[in-house]
Amino acid sequence: MTGNAASDMAVRANRRSTLHESIYGRRVRSSDVILTGVIYGCAAFSILLLAGIMGYVFVRGIPHVTWSFLSTASSATKGTFGILGNIINTLYIVAITLLIATPIGIGSAVYLNEYARPGKVVRLIEFTTETLSGIPSIIFGLFGMVFFGNTLGLGYSILTGALTLTLMILPLITRTTQEALKTVPDSYRHGALGIGATKWYMIRTILLPSAMPGILTGVILAIGRIVGESAALLFTAGSGYYLPKNLLGKILESGGTLTIQLYLFMQKAKYNEAFGVAVVLLVIVLGINGLAKYLSHKFNAENRI
Repeated sequence: MTGNAASDMAVRANRRSTLHESIYGRRVRSSDVILTGVIYGCAAFSILLLAGIMGYVFVRGIPHVTWSFLSTASSATKGTFGILGNIINTLYIVAITLLIATPIGIGSAVYLNEYARPGKVVRLIEFTTETLSGIPSIIFGLFGMVFFGNTLGLGYSILTGALTLTLMILPLITRTTQEALKTVPDSYRHGALGIGATKWYMIRTILLPSAMPGILTGVILAIGRIVGESAALLFTAGSGYYLPKNLLGKILESGGTLTIQLYLFMQKAKYNEAFGVAVVLLVIVLGINGLAKYLSHKFNAENRI
C-alpha cells in the first residue's frame, strides 16, 4: 500500500508539472500577439472616432447654444431665433409614437413567446419583423405620406409622423422584448403554474418584471431612433416650427423635429445654428443611453435581490 501510494503521488506530481509547463511555459506565437494588437487597435479606433466626432461638434456648436436659442421659437415679427418649437414637436412625436408602439410591440412579443405554438406562423411573423427593421426609413416616409397623409386625410402633421415612426420602431420593441422574455428561466413559469396561478397572472407578475431590463432597453433605444429620424418625418410631419396654441390641436398640425431643423439649417448654409442643434441632439442621445444603462443596472440589481 505504501509503495502504491508513493507511486500515485509521483504520477500526480508529474501531471501537475506537465500541466504547469504546458500552461505557463508554452511558446507565445507571434500571430497571437499581432491579432491581439489588431483587436485593441480596432477598439481604440472606435473610441477615437466617437471622441473626434463629438469633440468637433461640441467645439463648433456650444458657443451658439444659448438660453435664447433654446427657449424661443423663430419669429420674424418678434425678432427671435430659436428651436423651442422644434423641441416641443420632438417631444410630441416621441410621446405619441411610444403610446402606440409600446403596448403593441410588447403584446406581440408576449404572444409570440408565450402563447403561439412554434411553427410556420411564428417563423413568418419573426421574418416579417426582421424584414421591417431592414427597410430604409425613406420608404416608410413615402408609405406614411401616401397612406396616413393622403388616404386617411391627415396631411402633413405630427400624428402622421408618429404613425409612420410606429411602423419603424415596432420591430425593435418586439424583438428586444421577445429576447428579454427568453432570458427568463422556464423554472419561473413552471413554478407559478404549478402552484395554481393562471398564465396571464404569471406573465403579468413574474415574466414581465423579470424581463423589464431588456424591455426598457428596447424602448429607450426606440426613443433614440425616433429622436434621430429625419427622412421619414420630412415626408410626413413637415417642417413647422411654431409653438402650439392648443395641446391637442397641435397633433394635427405640421411639426418639424430637431433633425428636420438641422437639415433646413444646413440647406440654408446656416452652419453655426446647425451645429448648435447637433449639440442638443448629441446631449439628448447621450442622456438616453445613460438612462438605459442606469435603468438596466437598477432592475438587474433588484432582480438579484
